[in-house]
Amino acid sequence: MSHQKRFDPLLLVISGAIFSLLIVMALLVFSVISMIAIGLGAAVVIYQIITLQGKLASKFKYGKRVPSAFFIFLVVAPIALGITVGYDTYFTQNSITKAILLWGLTLTFWSTLLFIPLALYSKHREMSIPPITSFPKISVIVPAYNEEKVIERTIQALIDTKYPDKEIIVVDDGSKDKTFDIMNKYKKQVKVLQKTNGGKASAINFGLAYSTGEIIVIVDADTIIGHESLVHLAVGFSIDKNVAAVAGNIRVRNRKNWLTWCQAVEYVGGIQIARRALDVFGAISVVPGALGAFRKSVLDEIGSYHKDTLVEDFDVTLKILKTKLVISGSTNSTAYTEAPESLKNLYRQRKRWYGGNLQVFSRHSDALTNPRFGILQRLVFPYMIFSSCIMPFVSIITTCSAIYTGIFGGGIFVLEMFAIFLTLQCLQVALAVRLDNEDPRLIPYGIFLVIGFKQILDILLINAIFEYLLKREAVWTSSERIGI
Repeated sequence: MSHQKRFDPLLLVISGAIFSLLIVMALLVFSVISMIAIGLGAAVVIYQIITLQGKLASKFKYGKRVPSAFFIFLVVAPIALGITVGYDTYFTQNSITKAILLWGLTLTFWSTLLFIPLALYSKHREMSIPPITSFPKISVIVPAYNEEKVIERTIQALIDTKYPDKEIIVVDDGSKDKTFDIMNKYKKQVKVLQKTNGGKASAINFGLAYSTGEIIVIVDADTIIGHESLVHLAVGFSIDKNVAAVAGNIRVRNRKNWLTWCQAVEYVGGIQIARRALDVFGAISVVPGALGAFRKSVLDEIGSYHKDTLVEDFDVTLKILKTKLVISGSTNSTAYTEAPESLKNLYRQRKRWYGGNLQVFSRHSDALTNPRFGILQRLVFPYMIFSSCIMPFVSIITTCSAIYTGIFGGGIFVLEMFAIFLTLQCLQVALAVRLDNEDPRLIPYGIFLVIGFKQILDILLINAIFEYLLKREAVWTSSERIGI
């Protein structure tokens, strides 16, 4: 009997609309020379993607320590393409700023062309996984520091979560509020541990020492997991013995204002499509700290969590990818986290995230040039560096060019370009919403992944890059808990 579920035909309709828009965009905007340049670029990227298939579990490869062809292409192609499209556009429309706008549009064209088919394939593959009949013991670890506003709901949700063999371990990392007292109310149902303050990674490692499960699940103290999330995580490990970790699906639960709705659409539309694409290769780049599962044996082998990083989840993910084991994702394993509700708290959160990411990039810089790391060196690490360190500058340059062109006589052209960008982004959000069975009210907020919220994130990323280059010490910063 087949376990495969019926594929949603609306996904194909939305995908068809996206690719139809791409074709129309190319015909309306680009000349023959520009389209040839874009086509050659897309062909090279598609070739790189195809040649990655099936190489994840191959033997370690030794060779010259140089960046992968894919990374070199990602760095060189925007420059070469910018020159080609810019030269062509300047002499056909006599405007360098219009050329820059088309350059940004071209990069969007590439990412859409590549990620959408991979995301759909990931969904198809996930729907084909049969249900499991045996349930390995799971140890859930919840590190907490000054979480009195949220910890009780987190613990109660874990107690209520459906799973036949689980243990819950809550670790108070030297809180100065009532966190430990609240934890103690549940000491008959969970293991309650307390230690001196040492940071989140230290608290997780402390919990690991007391865990007895085959699978370790990490849950943030402000996160409420779904009723069957542990079951779906266990399903992820049943696919292949080489699966070392499974990433949960994080959603924003406090959708109260423009900022939290934008973060909700960022999680769904800005993260999930790329994550699903990487899932095809078993190489998801971050197992989120809000909900992620690991084989305990793998954590023991790689040395558990590193204490000297601000983004311990990213660091431990890269350590696993370096072993060439599989990291997959489960969109059915959901968790609802609390997002910052003010710009001040968003800044504090992203300062830690982005500064910590740069820390980890530096620590694992050998992943850029060492071929023994397989798909991490060939695809994942180059993509992360490109999206985190290059694309923010491209986005800001494109936005400034649009403003300049709009002010000095090219308003109609700018409006046409933004109409294409906005429509394309909203369609991608609609696809992501349908893939994840999310709230359709998120779709209009896709506009702000093009203008508004997008520029806020780009500025915060660029600020983190300059702080890193100036060697300013990165420190732990967290947003204020709301306790909804």
